[in-house]
Amino acid sequence: MSDATGSDDGDWEAIIEFRRIGTALQVIAIDPETGREVSMVGDPRLSRHELGRLAAQKLRYVLTKHADQSNG
Repeated sequence: MSDATGSDDGDWEAIIEFRRIGTALQVIAIDPETGREVSMVGDPRLSRHELGRLAAQKLRYVLTKHADQSNG
């Protein structure tokens, strides 16, 4: 299943995918501009909104870290 989620700091969006793996839920966040992606495994008892938000936050961190390394 795919979804898109915005961030708290504007109109940036990430594509969010959910995949059930046994008793866990894998969440993949993809930046549509760069194609960079991150994944995490979460507790399926949490809401998909919360899991998607956390995955998007992780993606934002990775994008920022990559940009900082490219500029330095």
